[in-house]
Amino acid sequence: MEDLPNFPDLIATVQNLMPQIVDWLKNNAFVLSNVAQAAAICVMLFAGRLMAPLLERLFAHLEKGRVKDRYLRQLITNLTTVTFPLASLILLWLINHAVVAAGWPDHLIRGVVSLLTAWVIIRVLSSLIGNPGWSRFLAVAAWTVAALNIVGQLDSTMALLDGMALNLGDFRLSLLGLMKAAAALALLLWTASATSRLVERRLSSARQLSPSAQVLFGKLARIGLFALAIVLGLNSVGIDLTAFTVFSGALGLGIGFGLQKVVANLISGMILLLDRSVKPGDVIALGESVGYIKTLGARYVSVVTRDGIEHLIPNEELISQRVENWSYSDRLVRQRIPIGIDYSSDVQKAIELSVAAAGEVPRVLDTPKPVCHLNSFGDNAVNLELRIWIEDPQNGLSNVRSEILLKVWERFHEEGIAFPFPQRDLHIKSAVPLSVISDNK
Repeated sequence: MEDLPNFPDLIATVQNLMPQIVDWLKNNAFVLSNVAQAAAICVMLFAGRLMAPLLERLFAHLEKGRVKDRYLRQLITNLTTVTFPLASLILLWLINHAVVAAGWPDHLIRGVVSLLTAWVIIRVLSSLIGNPGWSRFLAVAAWTVAALNIVGQLDSTMALLDGMALNLGDFRLSLLGLMKAAAALALLLWTASATSRLVERRLSSARQLSPSAQVLFGKLARIGLFALAIVLGLNSVGIDLTAFTVFSGALGLGIGFGLQKVVANLISGMILLLDRSVKPGDVIALGESVGYIKTLGARYVSVVTRDGIEHLIPNEELISQRVENWSYSDRLVRQRIPIGIDYSSDVQKAIELSVAAAGEVPRVLDTPKPVCHLNSFGDNAVNLELRIWIEDPQNGLSNVRSEILLKVWERFHEEGIAFPFPQRDLHIKSAVPLSVISDNK
């Protein structure tokens, strides 16, 4: 019972503290500037609630419009889920600028703006970044910055991080500079990636450019944008790019010794795109691999066969080896189909039936028209050769041959054209006398 609190004493202590609490509220909370800021915040939040449906309709219109990029569409979809904090943030940001311009206190508005900014950034970036680890890291970083800004310790924290520096001659490297460089570089690289995808999509829809030129200009734009992003990211934090002169010399030496094949493939890829010897969609035969070109990469060419196997062929092989491009000047490909008939069959009629059967197959072209020739006289058959033209070899060769042979089979059976089978005639040159012995015991 002795450990229980003495309630009369506790009540007396609270009564003694109440005047101090009331004085603090009068001097800090219930002042005109704080009341005005709180009222402005409430009004802007209410206006943001009214403005949120308008933003939702705007984002829905943009999403259904001409936005084709997957990341931009995902960004718009994510912004649709934060229309209320986004609208409130815009309005409070405008009010904050007006309050600062008038010289009035803005600490409450600034704190709410920091919280709303962190909220929007975390929601949008977490949905854009698929990696849960990076999402959590960005969330912690955003809330940390917002909390430091609210308590007024952001500037002192930045000064502390800037003081943790390492001087390398005239170059000063601080922890704050590294963090700024990393953030700026990540943002610029993401922007360069999104812009390059937009440029490549625009180039792919340019009908006046050949497929190889579209790929070439798209790759050049991508390389240029990423190089520009890296240069701007390093320059934004005050890093002197001339300090990388020695590094570039060492990099060139390393390329000369260890990266010869990689550089050779990169240069070969540029040559292939410039001379347009191969392009996406071409059907090529390289050794035993026959298929159509799916993509032209910086280091390799993707060739997909009819078996569904994707071969990654280095660009250097397409430059140094013999390559059969079945669709270099045009997409016409001729197929030779051997057909054998019996010697007792009508050869002329068999030729006419073979040509007619080929004409029934949709993939066989009428111009050049199918023809059938008497090829040779074999041991067991009269050998015919049916020649047809197609313009879509990427859709397969065996399937069209099979379809034609089935049509020939049906027509030959209807018209009585016999197929041969192996046969041999045995001739006995001279008779051998046989002796018959009878045993009559």
